[in-house]
Amino acid sequence: MNGLLICAALGIEARAIRRGLPAHRTGARVIVTGIGPRRAARAAACLGGQEAVAVVGFGGAVDRSLRPGDVLVASEVRFGGRVHPCPSAPLLAGELARAGLPAKVGPLVTADHVIRGAERRRLAAIGAYAVDMETGPLARAAAGRPLAAVRVIVDTPEAPLLSPATLARGLAARRTLRALGPVLVRWAAATGPRLMNAPETEQFSLPKESLP
Repeated sequence: MNGLLICAALGIEARAIRRGLPAHRTGARVIVTGIGPRRAARAAACLGGQEAVAVVGFGGAVDRSLRPGDVLVASEVRFGGRVHPCPSAPLLAGELARAGLPAKVGPLVTADHVIRGAERRRLAAIGAYAVDMETGPLARAAAGRPLAAVRVIVDTPEAPLLSPATLARGLAARRTLRALGPVLVRWAAATGPRLMNAPETEQFSLPKESLP
């Protein structure tokens, strides 16, 4: 497997990641997909190549054990009724811990809107840890390649997205994103055919209100 493709929804996320990448980042590139599953699907259609794929950025927690600033490495990505496994999640979480960025590993759900209130509780009840709006289509397009999804938490059930503290949490999360680049490079170098993604399953259903 050659190279690393890092996908971020926002320009601010992509810039933070680029600034943190080592100067010798041969084979690593960062693209901006845009916000939401439709834009992510358009970006996914143009992935090309055979790089390892990492989808990285801000995320919202649904599991109450996560706090703003925490890092989630997805064990699987749930989207559109399918589950996209991330078999190398423990490897990546270990690399993050060695870099001083301890991470939790758990399921990530991709939705088509901001998840609040009762929807958060329903997703938590079926085992989800966090939610985003882009990873699902990219994970689907990356089938057969090493896949990582990393989300830095900026909002939680107790710390909603629309609050005065959001800016400070976002700035802290941006610093964390900057530190992720070198770890992702090491993860991509360590992945190979033995860590290829398992076949998709259809064992998951979002709550009706959350279906993309």
